[in-house]
Amino acid sequence: MVIQINDLKKFQICILGGGNIGQAIAKGFVASGQISADQIILTRRKLHLLEPLTKQGFIIQVDNCSAIRKAEIIILAVQPQQLKNLLLEISCEIDTNKHIIISVVSGVSCSEIIKFIGKKVSVVRAMPTMAITVRESMTCIASNNATKEALELTTSLFDAVGKTMIIDEEQMIPATALCACGVAFFLRAIRAASQGGIEIGFHSHEALPMAAQTARGAATLLLDLKNHPEMEIDKVTTPEGCTISGLNEMEHQGFSSAMIKGIITSSEKAAKLYQKNDEEK
Repeated sequence: MVIQINDLKKFQICILGGGNIGQAIAKGFVASGQISADQIILTRRKLHLLEPLTKQGFIIQVDNCSAIRKAEIIILAVQPQQLKNLLLEISCEIDTNKHIIISVVSGVSCSEIIKFIGKKVSVVRAMPTMAITVRESMTCIASNNATKEALELTTSLFDAVGKTMIIDEEQMIPATALCACGVAFFLRAIRAASQGGIEIGFHSHEALPMAAQTARGAATLLLDLKNHPEMEIDKVTTPEGCTISGLNEMEHQGFSSAMIKGIITSSEKAAKLYQKNDEEK
């Protein structure tokens, strides 16, 4: 089947795993204006946790196989330790002429997914961030077997909710650490900046939006002007100035080193998540 990507409204999407990331993806797709809530089916064992979504027009249910039969696009959004059993459960319902599978499960390769399904279906890995809810995700995409149409459709879906980058599948675990985990790192940095603001005299309700908007401005400078961070830093550091004094103190305290080590640690942990869970079984 050749998938046309110019009309996303004709596809039914099922998201198997309506947890935090599954719900964020669903809400982001709808916020894009290219997909309506009634195109999306979310499944979860504890269905009552999804009930608020019905008021927004989403379809919710417990039965994964029933959801698949109604959809063309299957998004796997469960925890790594739940994936094997899910794939064995749904394998008989996978139609290689109808379905494409998009996995946002950390650490599990396309080949492993195909092995458990037992069919040669297009599988694409995507690693969005929680900012997908507000259409600001950095989503990395990879596949070693998907058709061109399936890869283009996946890219089109996630382009609607932020930025995308197609990478080699071997880079997906590092991408998880840098982007998906990275949102938490930058949030912590913003929180720290706001705490500093409180120490120098602002109320918390003032300091947090000041810090957050400043962070947004810094990111926008890099994305819009396409300059290196140090080029922009040089513009605001003057001899004997307050900015360079603050930067140097942060570096003395290990700011850059801590960020780098945190990303490396998350990458190492992500590489072991699925392996560990598989061994425990």
